[in-house]
Formats: sequence, structure tokens, C-alpha cells
Amino acid sequence: MEKSGSVTHGLPAPVAQQRLTKRSAPRFTPYLLLPILIVIIFFRLSILEAIVGQSSDSQPLGNQCKQPDPLFPSRSSDGLEDMYKYISTPDFERKSIHRLSGAVQIPTESYDDLGSIGDDSRWEIMYEFAKYLQHTFPRVHDKMKPETVNTHGLIYTWGGSDDSLKPLLLMAHQDVVPVPNATVGAWTHPPYSGHYDGKHIWGRGSSDCKNQLVAVMETMELLIDAEFLPKRTIVLSFGFDEEISGREGAGHLAPFLHERYGDRGIAALIDEGATFMEAWGTTFAAPGTGEKGYTDVHITVRMPGGHSSIPSDHTSIGVLSELITHIEAEQYPKLLTQDNPYYGQLQCGAAHSPDFPKKVRKLLPKQENHSCRSKPDYLAIEAAKQGRDIQYLMQTSQAVDVIQGGIKVNALPERVSVTVNHRINIGDEPEMVWNRLESLAKPIAKKYNLTLHAFDGVKEEAQSISIWPSETTLRYAPITPTNVDKNTPYAVLAGTTRALYGEDIIVTPSAMTGNTDTRYYWDLTKHIFRFGPGYDPSAGTGLGNIHTVDERISVVNHIATVKWFTLFVRNMDEADLED
Repeated sequence: MEKSGSVTHGLPAPVAQQRLTKRSAPRFTPYLLLPILIVIIFFRLSILEAIVGQSSDSQPLGNQCKQPDPLFPSRSSDGLEDMYKYISTPDFERKSIHRLSGAVQIPTESYDDLGSIGDDSRWEIMYEFAKYLQHTFPRVHDKMKPETVNTHGLIYTWGGSDDSLKPLLLMAHQDVVPVPNATVGAWTHPPYSGHYDGKHIWGRGSSDCKNQLVAVMETMELLIDAEFLPKRTIVLSFGFDEEISGREGAGHLAPFLHERYGDRGIAALIDEGATFMEAWGTTFAAPGTGEKGYTDVHITVRMPGGHSSIPSDHTSIGVLSELITHIEAEQYPKLLTQDNPYYGQLQCGAAHSPDFPKKVRKLLPKQENHSCRSKPDYLAIEAAKQGRDIQYLMQTSQAVDVIQGGIKVNALPERVSVTVNHRINIGDEPEMVWNRLESLAKPIAKKYNLTLHAFDGVKEEAQSISIWPSETTLRYAPITPTNVDKNTPYAVLAGTTRALYGEDIIVTPSAMTGNTDTRYYWDLTKHIFRFGPGYDPSAGTGLGNIHTVDERISVVNHIATVKWFTLFVRNMDEADLED
């Protein structure tokens, strides 16, 4: 528009009119003006589209990812101020390293085949760990009320002065994933050495999650020593078999606490979980506000045996292999519901990140109208291109993990079985998985003249395919509210995080692909946060080397975790929460 207007700019009117008259007869004027009109219209439409796009993308998304102001405790004392300063001293750092290193040196391993407590001696290492906590944190054991649940579950209660306030619950687990003997030599430092190299503490459990357990205990010790008097009761709950689904630990601790406090009797809960992440040019603190569901499905094929020199055309291994091939031939569809925390994370990215993907930004506003499962979810499909770790936040996963069959090379296998692990997407249900597996098995059973027992309670029968789910099947978790317009636990968490790390940190909801002990606590509170609040910018983001060789945690991260908990406990104690 500006370019076409510059033709006559600065010329005397008669001269301009004279030039125009000389160059164009009236009958040709419409043809000469047509390209100009097209340019004008196109340019104006482009501006309008940009304005509308900015209005529809930036404004609503920004409103949906509001960030609270940094939140510092308003009540203080000389003791509390000195306590907070002390956490940054070399003396506290030295002692904290010693405490976490000592905890790592106790190999509290959980095995899938553990027998009953009292019968299987491998549980007894938990006694040693409990004694270590008692020796290392004497103030906690003196001031707080310690209780044991199902032998090794630990609960500590610090009664508040105001019984009308719902308690704050802080969690962690005592157990760790076993270290296979074959991998011990691959560790830079022995897995149960608790070695400190000047920056990191090394060993199994150093970051999953004895660091969080020790940090919580250190926080209580510090607050007790500073003569902090809570108004809101503080409860600690430490399970001991989280790594094998938590049925003996959290599975008993949660009902114990539920009997004491009742439905929605807890103000908020913090457990291990997601941490900090770098994405799209922004650093996010990403507390897990949702978890995917879970189901292991077992499939057994029974067929006649015999000598392998006179085989049937198809053995049980071949038939099951055919079924597995059909299972893996098609993946579950990508779906991003609006209650999925990752949808909120995308909104935060669009509102606060300079490098947020343009295609995803364009698709975000349209997601509100996407409710038909029979149509492709284009936002989920586009967002999944960021990597498999993102893809499976929006998709039910399937993994053929365990297979057994055949005992001798000259004997036809009479029995073969497989276990398929599924992590169920937020918005999907276990029944969807079961129905699909039944539909895939039905034609194969018919083809080989086998009886199909699909989820009918029959786990094994001759001449059959039997399919059944594990006892650990779990629907996806209730989604934690993340409103910051009111004084909510999420607002306190976000404000505390920005107080400690600065306003450049964007706090966003996130989803967990794995499950934690919080699965047993759903009835106690709707404010469940799976969050590792420690952050060391020099050590990178994410969960690091958990469950594998060279697990470690930086001391900067661990000290920051202690600082965060001291601030969060005090902020929650002052908060007039709106449920």
C-alpha cells in the first residue's frame, strides 16, 4: 500500500496528474489498477490474519498460563532467618553430603519376586535403613511422632496448632531398583559407595529418591532447630516398595492415613516426580499433575506337545508370535485431551517461549473443538514430532516385555506366555486395550482351532489362548487443579519455586508416563504434585541416570531441594487455601 502511494508523493499535483494522463487512457485505467488493488487486498488480509492470529493464540494462551509472583514466607524470626542462611554454608553442605551418602550406602533393593514380609529375608535391610534415619535425624524422632505401618512403612507427624487446617503430606520411598551384578563394573564409582567427587553424590538411590527423602528429613530437622511452630500439621510418609508397585508400602500407608484424615483430608501432597526441563528456549519447572494409567496383559497359548521330529505345522510359539506381530503392527492413536497436563504445558510454551513451534501454536486454539475420536488429532500428531518422550504423553504405549516358552530342543512347546505392558493415555481406559487385544486374538484362535478365553477369568486351559490383566491395572490419575487465580496449593508451589529460582522460571503442569506411590492416595487429596524441586543449571535438566548405571545427584541440586522444602512448608503454613 505504501509503495503504490509513493508514485505521486512530493510532486506538484498538476505534474502528477499530467504524467498519469499521458501514460494511460481512461479505457485502460481499470487494467492498470487491478494489480494494485490485488496487492492492497492481499496486504490487508495478511495484516488482519496476523491480528486475529495473535489475538486467538497469544492472549488466551497467556491467560491460561498465568505465573504467580514469587512467594516468600511473611512470618519470620531470627531463628528462621539464620536457618535459611545456614543451608548455604559449607558446614551444612558437608553434613548434608555425609547424610545422603550414608543413605545411599544402604542397599534397600526391591525385587519383583519378594516373598512375604517376615518370611523373605531380603526385606530385613529396611530395618537397617530405619535405624540409620533414627540415628541421623534425632530431632525428627524426638519432636515428631514416628509410627510404622506394615513393619517397614514410616510415618512421622508434627502436630500443628490449628486443627481446622488440613495437614500437608510429604512423601518419598526408601527402596531402590536393584543393581544387576553384570553392570557393577560399568559404574564409574561403585553403586553403593555414596561416593562424592566434589560435585556429585554417586550411587543407586541418589536421585531416586533417597535425595528427596533425606531433604525432607533435613528440612524437618532445620525447622525444629529454628523453633518453628507449625499451625498446619505436617505428615511424612515413606513407602518401601515403590519400585515394585508399592502394594506393601504405600498400599498400606495410604489407608492408614485415610482412616485418620478421611476423604480429601489432606491439603496437598508432594512426592517424587518430574523436575525441570528446557524446551523452546525456556526453562520450566514441571510438577507432575497427572499420571497415565497402567495395565499388564498376560497371554498364554496352550497346544499339544510331542517330539520335534514329527512337528505340527504351527507350534504354540509360532501361534503366539503371530499374535504378537499383529499387536505390534498397529500403535494406539495419539490423543491430547484438554485435561491432559501436557495440553497445559503447550499453552505455557506458546505464551512464554520464543522458540515455540509455529505449527503447534497454530493448532492449539483449534483443539477446543476437537472431540471426535474417529478423526485424527492433528495437534497431538504435530506435537509428537518432538520425540518419543513427548509422543507417549499423548498416546497409550504397548511394549512386549516378557516371554516364556519351550523347555527342550526336541520337545514341542506345550505352553508359551507373554506379558505386554501398557501405559494408558489420559483420556483412554484399560477396557480399550483389552477389547483391542481380544479382537486381534479372535481370528487367530479361530484359525488354529483354539478356544479363546479373553478376560473371562480363565488364565489357562488346554488347546486355548487365554488373556487376562494384571492385578496392578490402574486407570489414569485424577488431574490436579492448577488454578493460580485463587490461593491454591498449586499457586503456593509455583510461587515458592519462582521465589527460589527467579521469575525466568516458568512453572507448568506436566504429565507422568510412569506411576508413583501417589496412586494409593487419590482419595486423600485432589492436590497431588509429583515434583523433584531441586535444580542445578550446570547439571542439566530431567531425571538423569535413574534406574541405570552411574546414577548420581549434584550437591547443588540437593541443597536447593532442602531450600525449596523449607520455603514451601512455611508458605503452606501461612496459606489461607481456597479448595
